[in-house]
Amino acid sequence: MKASKYTEVQKAFILRQGEEDTPVADIFRKAGISQATYFSWKKRYGGLLPDEMCCLKALEDENSRLKKIVADLTLDREMLRDVIRRNL
Repeated sequence: MKASKYTEVQKAFILRQGEEDTPVADIFRKAGISQATYFSWKKRYGGLLPDEMCCLKALEDENSRLKKIVADLTLDREMLRDVIRRNL
């Protein structure tokens, strides 16, 4: 996945403008983002502070790493079960 050119602080600032009375179309134009990007950020980060956004990203990264580990261990377990079945 491509890294974002916007920091968490910039994302929070853009989203905060949307919470105020600033027209959403003006936010897109000034920030140079698409409407889809804005609404995906709003869905993912809505109401979070920049510090919380960093923590969320770190937790999501750790969660994906742990899911890969579980998948590898599950595969290893299944392979060992197959070996045991063949030996019996």
